[in-house]
Amino acid sequence: QVQLVESGGELVQAGGSLRLSCAASGRTFMTYAIGWFRQAPGKERLFIAAISSSGARTTYEDSVKGRFTISRDNAKNTVYLQMNSLKPEDTAVYLCAGDPGRPDRPTTNPTYYTHWGQGTQVTVSS
Repeated sequence: QVQLVESGGELVQAGGSLRLSCAASGRTFMTYAIGWFRQAPGKERLFIAAISSSGARTTYEDSVKGRFTISRDNAKNTVYLQMNSLKPEDTAVYLCAGDPGRPDRPTTNPTYYTHWGQGTQVTVSS
């Protein structure tokens, strides 16, 4: 069983940067594709980025392409989300999730992700 814990969220000014971490317990972490999602108050959960189990494949939502970078260090059981050029509309709770079923095909569909963290709050002030 993989458990995921996010960290790194905080208040930042527009144009600033943050690096979020998703730390996992469990030896099977390296066999999971990992995705990042975000959810603003009163809104649906949205896909941001995902990475395959090996790190060889990534996929991004269009609005974050060129600003956000997902990466992973399987030796540390951690996935990162580097966020640059942050905008107020990036404000949300950011959650990471694990998909054991498609390790080499990271998906944007949240229904395939079976393990979820509790989230970390990112607030971008204008």
